[in-house]
Amino acid sequence: MSKIKTYEEINQKLKQGKAVVLTAEEVSQLAKHASPAEIVEKVDVVTTATFGAMCSSGALINFGHPSPPIRMEKIRLNGVPCYEGLAAVDGYIGATACDPDTPAYGGAHVIQDLLEGKEVVLEAWGKGTDCYPRKHIYTSIHINTINEFTLFNPRNAYQNYNVAVNTTKRMIHTYMGTLLPNMRNATYSTSGELSPLLNDPELRTIGIGTRIFLCGAQGFVVWNGTQFNTSRPKNKFGVPVTNAATIAVMGNLKEMSPEYLQAVYYEKYGVSMFVGIGIPIPVLDEDLARRVSIANSQIETSVLDYGTEGMPKLDQVTYEQLQSGYIRVKGNKIRTAPVSSLAKARKIAQELKVQLQNGQFEISKPIQLFPKNTSLKPLKETEAENG
Repeated sequence: MSKIKTYEEINQKLKQGKAVVLTAEEVSQLAKHASPAEIVEKVDVVTTATFGAMCSSGALINFGHPSPPIRMEKIRLNGVPCYEGLAAVDGYIGATACDPDTPAYGGAHVIQDLLEGKEVVLEAWGKGTDCYPRKHIYTSIHINTINEFTLFNPRNAYQNYNVAVNTTKRMIHTYMGTLLPNMRNATYSTSGELSPLLNDPELRTIGIGTRIFLCGAQGFVVWNGTQFNTSRPKNKFGVPVTNAATIAVMGNLKEMSPEYLQAVYYEKYGVSMFVGIGIPIPVLDEDLARRVSIANSQIETSVLDYGTEGMPKLDQVTYEQLQSGYIRVKGNKIRTAPVSSLAKARKIAQELKVQLQNGQFEISKPIQLFPKNTSLKPLKETEAENG
């Protein structure tokens, strides 16, 4: 009978400093000469990681009450719109928010500035009420003067993502970067065999309550992410061949590091934010041992034409091919470039590994698993009624 481990057993070994922890890349190498049964015996936890642009991110901020108090009904941080429809002095600044007059500076930059200890200008307006008589405030805030500063990202860490090319004769600017005409380049995201949700494609150990490495601090998976789609087609290794599941994450920004949270501006597209996420996957049984052993040669993704309406699929390639620097699509040899950082993902996986080995980080069993058989609906457009 094959060995089955428990979370409690693994956490006890972590506390005692006896657990064997490998990165996903290391266990992929081990799998070349070890069976899943042998990996279960030898390895307790596998660390995964990604560092890439995740537009669906942002921060909850409680500014504190001034005297006299104000009910903030319009908020700007360094000129960037901050959502104010929460409470008197609560706001949510989205990573992609920006002032259209200065599109290269957005919410992600505000979050990074605060994280780096810089002063940020707060301006807010209210209509004035009996309990909140003030109508305007203009001041500066600092990470040490605000109360809560919480990273809350509704959609992060895509389980795979497509490759972008452009078959048209003109250059186009997208969230996948600048795409040259006539398929002269191809861009891709995720960290392949290091990517968290590719190492547990059935999401057996990743769910609500999973403790994760989030931008240098400990954070949590709090829900399935938006656009969570488990109905995507899979290859023979059980891996979705395009963007599928996602996670919503949360953590204390005051504990995070700007090394793992960085604003970015894509020319003629807009602002996004690079987010560093690492997830430890416990090797509970042979099935999980087989899953975490996945190699870049076994992970496939779809090549889409971003220059054509509907983004038709042109081909399917492996991450081994993508990371080689070139792919072939319909007979064309195309240069590839990542829009995420594999080097930073490797650093996160290694840092998480050290924290686990030192007893600074423990694995947590999800309190609830994610839904199965989900799919996406397009926005249905209807004609507005007169009157």
